[in-house]
Amino acid sequence: MIEAGTMAPDFTLEDQDGNPVTLSSFRGRPVVLYFYPKDNTSGCTTQAKGYTELKTEFEGKNAVVIGISKDSPASHRKFIDKQDLNLILLSDPEHKVNELYDVWKEKSMYGKKYFGTVRSSFLIGPDGVILEAGEKVKPKLDPENMLRALDALVKKEQGS
Repeated sequence: MIEAGTMAPDFTLEDQDGNPVTLSSFRGRPVVLYFYPKDNTSGCTTQAKGYTELKTEFEGKNAVVIGISKDSPASHRKFIDKQDLNLILLSDPEHKVNELYDVWKEKSMYGKKYFGTVRSSFLIGPDGVILEAGEKVKPKLDPENMLRALDALVKKEQGS
């Protein structure tokens, strides 16, 4: 997994409405980038709802929250509508960005091995440098943990 202190790899992916979104277009603002396995599954829904509930707090710190999975833009749109989410969700069907961030890994379930997304989160500073990186994050705790990391960044920038 990419570590803190590393420049965040730039990318462009389609959002839930099929619009291209480029990471570097958010320079000057902190970005919470989180990778999750699949739309409309229990853990992923819990995580996305947590980010939606805290969206106002993230925005109050000038931050944007972006979720990425290999699901299609149409799947993301259904997920957003069904769960009443208020997030940018990006589609990475070829898992190229998952690989860039080293979160596409071999997993095992019921004795079968396969490749998939390891639930991971990154706090990217306004300058594009990764400040926090977490692998195998807990869906329920991740949004609050990233908000705390963002709070620490804001305090540091304000010199308090």
